[in-house]
Amino acid sequence: MNASHNDAAFPVVRPRRLRRGRALRRLVAESRVLPENLILPMFVKEGLSEPVAISSMPGQVQHTRDSLRKAAHEAVTAGVGGLMLFGVPGHKDERGTAADDPEGIVQVALRDLDAEVGGDIVIMADLCLCEYTDHGHCGPLRPDGHVDNDLTLERYASIAVAQAEAGAAVVAPSGMMDGQVAAIRAGLDRAGHDQVPILAYAAKYASAFYGPFREAAEGAPMFGDRSGYQQDPANAREALREVALDVAEGADMVMVKPGLAYLDIVAKVAEASPVPVSAYQVSGEYAMIEAAAERGWLDRERVIMETLTSYRRAGAEQILTYWATEAARLLR
Repeated sequence: MNASHNDAAFPVVRPRRLRRGRALRRLVAESRVLPENLILPMFVKEGLSEPVAISSMPGQVQHTRDSLRKAAHEAVTAGVGGLMLFGVPGHKDERGTAADDPEGIVQVALRDLDAEVGGDIVIMADLCLCEYTDHGHCGPLRPDGHVDNDLTLERYASIAVAQAEAGAAVVAPSGMMDGQVAAIRAGLDRAGHDQVPILAYAAKYASAFYGPFREAAEGAPMFGDRSGYQQDPANAREALREVALDVAEGADMVMVKPGLAYLDIVAKVAEASPVPVSAYQVSGEYAMIEAAAERGWLDRERVIMETLTSYRRAGAEQILTYWATEAARLLR
């Protein structure tokens, strides 16, 4: 005999009750993305008279100083929480001297942004040397071709001070050098910038998902790759060790990069970290979704919001995403 709806064996626990209608689903949602959770990465290039489209990242550009200010105002209006600035200098050399030049493109752009939107959004500066060196690696090289870790720390400390003096509210070292947070903290404190927080790229993997970024930032290595200092994608415990070291050295926030293929790492770090955790939705993730959407293979806006929600569900409190302004508008 088939069981009737009144039969005691029929299910009485019905999770679907809480899925009836958008308003009810919104009421009981466990993870939420808010505009203030989002950080917009931006590229500014020295010497441009017009923005230059990034072919591998449809909708993204290398900014002029003027277009950067305009995009920053749009982000503020949308309610975005922060901006992360990357610079592309007109001159590169072995030491990346443009990175801490007071008149270098990032310092000039930081002063622009601080003057116009500094009270309305958190202005952050990526702190690395790959965009500034003529060889494309993240620090000066030793004679054997490997990055000189300790000499690089001196460069990072100098860059941090230059960025802070130009108006960066947060500096974000991404080079994965041993001891970089301690060196930067000491440099900032000596220069009187003891209130400037450090957002450490603590678990940054040697990932193929960075491909389009290298066009955007013009920072591809001229030889080899960065596997000697960025993390092996096979390793998880190592990420927790790196995070613990950065926190011990004075990191105020930590980041996992990339995000989507590393949500397990985001979750592990979020569970263990005593400081806020960010994750970076990198250029390859952006490019894949845009390419598939352009072909009509998926619903672009739904996938954007679904991936951002997955970051929050994994435990990321801030998300760096090239869709930050657009997503903030959708959320509002």
